[in-house]
Amino acid sequence: MVVILTDTCTPFRLVGRSHVLFVLVPQPPIAVWLAELDAWVQGSQGFFGGKPLLLDLSKLSPTKPELVALIAGLKTRNIPIIAVEGVDPSLLDSELPPLLSGGRASDADEMAGVGPATAPAATAKHPPEPTTLLLDKPVRSGQSIVFTNGDVTVMGSVASGAEVIAGGSIHIYGTLLGRAMAGVTGNAQARIFCRKFNAELVAINGLYATVNDATSHLCGRPVQAWLDHELLQMRELN
Repeated sequence: MVVILTDTCTPFRLVGRSHVLFVLVPQPPIAVWLAELDAWVQGSQGFFGGKPLLLDLSKLSPTKPELVALIAGLKTRNIPIIAVEGVDPSLLDSELPPLLSGGRASDADEMAGVGPATAPAATAKHPPEPTTLLLDKPVRSGQSIVFTNGDVTVMGSVASGAEVIAGGSIHIYGTLLGRAMAGVTGNAQARIFCRKFNAELVAINGLYATVNDATSHLCGRPVQAWLDHELLQMRELN
């Protein structure tokens, strides 16, 4: 039998697409964690706006009322949660975000596909993806640059209210006024460099810092940031 598709038939199409998903991991005691979250949000207004967020509850064992209160508390802070994981499915209902399963933590080696058995040969049809992104214009306020394959280099400045998110390191040859987040795929070796530091926020592999009394002496100076045993360090470039 031959089936002829006429112009009145609309084929069903299913495609895959990946996105950067930010994960919040509450730590007990939850009241202290929420207070730290409030302090962070205060120093980086609008950071969570428009970002898909997953709530990882694996470090908690919440009751149903505690879970409802936590979700409601995040909602009042304008932090949208699209899904949860690490929780007993019986605690969830239609009023709460759905359960997400099957995910795994980011890891730079896994993302790269290390090893001859997993590294496909490059062909003309499938050229290797670039591992660096070069921006020859400033990043304007409200822009969000996301490049998880590797390093990002900005030839200009990053304005207040803008953000640059990279799987590798970030190099800014102008003023960093907005937010810079490096190593978001689990790369603890990533660094952040800028010619003139006055950032709203810098982060490497999920560890962050904002401009405060401890870093105010770096404002207006060339700075690099890196991780040292789970501590985010910053110093002036010589």
